[in-house]
Amino acid sequence: MSDVKPDQVLDLKGLLCPMPVVKLSMAVKKLTQGQVIEGIATDPGVMADIPAWARTSGNELMSIAQQGKEYHFVVKKVK
Repeated sequence: MSDVKPDQVLDLKGLLCPMPVVKLSMAVKKLTQGQVIEGIATDPGVMADIPAWARTSGNELMSIAQQGKEYHFVVKKVK
């Protein structure tokens, strides 16, 4: 996991595809360039969906990891 302190933490627990990506995308739009957001989800689909979203959106996926039954990821707004 990244040691960067996030500017915002997004609770995505209990949401199923595509909602974690939809909620992340909406939250990132409100950030300023360079800010960091951490997402916490329970849907294992985020392990593939979040990296794909980061590539297509042009934002930086700083880290992604499973911690127990949760999936934590950190994204930096680039665009």
